[in-house]
Amino acid sequence: MKKISLKINGKEYNVEIEKDMRLLDLLRDQLHLTGTKEGCGEGECGACTVIMDGVTVNSCMVLAFQADGSEIITIEGLDKGDKLHPIQKAFLDEGAVQCGFCIPGMVLSAKALLDKKPSPSRKEIREGISGNLCRCTGYNKIVDAIDKASQYLKEEGEEK
Repeated sequence: MKKISLKINGKEYNVEIEKDMRLLDLLRDQLHLTGTKEGCGEGECGACTVIMDGVTVNSCMVLAFQADGSEIITIEGLDKGDKLHPIQKAFLDEGAVQCGFCIPGMVLSAKALLDKKPSPSRKEIREGISGNLCRCTGYNKIVDAIDKASQYLKEEGEEK
């Protein structure tokens, strides 16, 4: 057993973990943040994507001890009370959510992209989500949603 400290969605955690525990398992099983999904378990599908220290990672490929001292954002960290994050709203408005399994990872990849590049081209959006697989769509509605989210975020920034 090993003790680690990390910040998840703005909250400090001090947890005891098994040395071979994956970050995904810490989030889901120990901390009950079940929005992060396990798809392939091999880092290929992106369903388990979280943002760690500003960078997207496949949490199935990160050992929990590697996150010691890190700041992590999961899908649960995006909403503000009962208000959806603009990216989540855009996904709903554009009909980009079908089965929903890939959506938490897709939304976090979109957030990481939009944090770095507030006005990405459609090509840059496609590249930004290239590590996330969706088995339900042809990605067009997802790309539309991220484009719309970019607009929503600009409008939100103008209101402040």
